[in-house]
Amino acid sequence: MNSATESSFTPETRVGDIVAAHPTLARVFERVGIDYCCGGKKTLAQACTARGLDAATFATLLGAAGTATSRPEIDPAGLSLAQLADHIEQTHHAYLKAELPRLVELAGRVARKHGERDPRLAEAGETVRQIADEMFSHMQKEERILFPLVRQLEAGTPGGLPCGSIANPIRQMESEHDFVGKATARLRELTNGFQPDASACNTHRALLAGLAEFEADLHTHVHKENNILFPRALALETAVI
Repeated sequence: MNSATESSFTPETRVGDIVAAHPTLARVFERVGIDYCCGGKKTLAQACTARGLDAATFATLLGAAGTATSRPEIDPAGLSLAQLADHIEQTHHAYLKAELPRLVELAGRVARKHGERDPRLAEAGETVRQIADEMFSHMQKEERILFPLVRQLEAGTPGGLPCGSIANPIRQMESEHDFVGKATARLRELTNGFQPDASACNTHRALLAGLAEFEADLHTHVHKENNILFPRALALETAVI
């Protein structure tokens, strides 16, 4: 079987065909240590046997992962500030903490293997690393400084915090959003809009699919902060001064 659809993964389906058709499923293979790139010609049965897995069960798992709907979206404007901060941490921050190390590893691997063919891959790999470093620092500052201030302000217990204690970190977060947004736009340029060419290996395709997903999540993440959480927090701070 040379191709696969989300409803037809069988033990005879080739690993590489699955990832070629559905790059986002690469992370499922990565979790169990199945090589979908150089080992892509193996069938699921062969790959699973080598890893001590039941092929039929794993095929069902792939099908479920492929057909799973995206997480239901909430109306961020309908949440309290504390609820919105919790939501951002539990969805966007949790996603980034799990996904960014994977993207850094994939980008480095692709650059090392295919950098001679496409010199842009080296810059792309370095840009992904810079984005990851910035976002991990950014999330730590939000979780340890800004979001606790927001929760205290909304609860009416600012603890004697000086005027501007919300405005100052918000300005810093917006500046960091701008940096990551520009870096992600550069990634899009370097990768032809995250679209693989005909010669791209499955690892490269998985990377591009992951970067496209990251970009979409980033836009939603930043919108919830820049356009909803931050303005409301600033307005509340002004009202209680």
